[in-house]
Amino acid sequence: MLDEPRDLQALLSSACCPRSLAFSGTTRHLTLNAHNAPHILMTISTSDTPVSPAPPGQRDELFSSPLSDPGLFRFDASVASVFPDMINRSVPGYATVVGMTGNLAAQHARPGSHIYDLGCSWGASLLSVAREPACDRCELIGMDNSAAMLEQAGSHLAQFPEARRIELRHADVLDSALENASVVIMNYTLQFIPIQKREALLRRAREAMMPGDVLILSEKLTLPDPRLNEYLIDLHHDFKRQQGYSDLEIAQKRQALEDVLVPETRQAHVERLQKVGFSRCDVWFQCLNFGSLIAIA
Repeated sequence: MLDEPRDLQALLSSACCPRSLAFSGTTRHLTLNAHNAPHILMTISTSDTPVSPAPPGQRDELFSSPLSDPGLFRFDASVASVFPDMINRSVPGYATVVGMTGNLAAQHARPGSHIYDLGCSWGASLLSVAREPACDRCELIGMDNSAAMLEQAGSHLAQFPEARRIELRHADVLDSALENASVVIMNYTLQFIPIQKREALLRRAREAMMPGDVLILSEKLTLPDPRLNEYLIDLHHDFKRQQGYSDLEIAQKRQALEDVLVPETRQAHVERLQKVGFSRCDVWFQCLNFGSLIAIA
């Protein structure tokens, strides 16, 4: 393992030139090819209305003005355009998790297998994986149900030669086939899936694996002790204030995420992972109320 996550600024940076793409209502295989840039295959199906995301690299100010009703949080074009700033300033330890995802994947990558990132957003985790020589003979597949997020991912990844093997798919992870998976990554994805559907998704991931393969599952956690849980929530809000978010932004985003992001306890995750067939699992990293688990098939 590396002493420090490698090239985190490159992994998480959003400083890239946007490429405006118009899509029809059919499924397309697209190749994003900047001058001397790698080819990135994007399989995407959209509505007839083109997605025109704002230039990437913006600061997250989506909740900075008073809103009569913040509405439910959605991964639309406005969120996609500021996502790297949003998640780095909202999730303590995010950079460490992304950087170490590549290291963890390298320990389990089987030549000829698939490495899936379910809910890949801008593709930072897969970019970390793509930089590991041990993963060179694996197919890297990122799935996301947000067309706006995938367009940003395509523009971002086109900067990096090592990302030429990453395939992006516009897909609902609940309906997508998984096969021959040596590594499945779910960094801050499961928390947005209805609780009653989580077991079936994890079971499908396990069934696509062989013994010794790995699931990397990162989530916001809740603690069984209510007072300690509230204490960590308060510390998390302090963290966000230190990152420049105002009390108004914190309150409005929390309201928007209510009933959209539903966290569970560490024990609930471990019990579910064991139930669907993983032999060993536990938390390998935690900062405040955000943790990452590994589950070995």
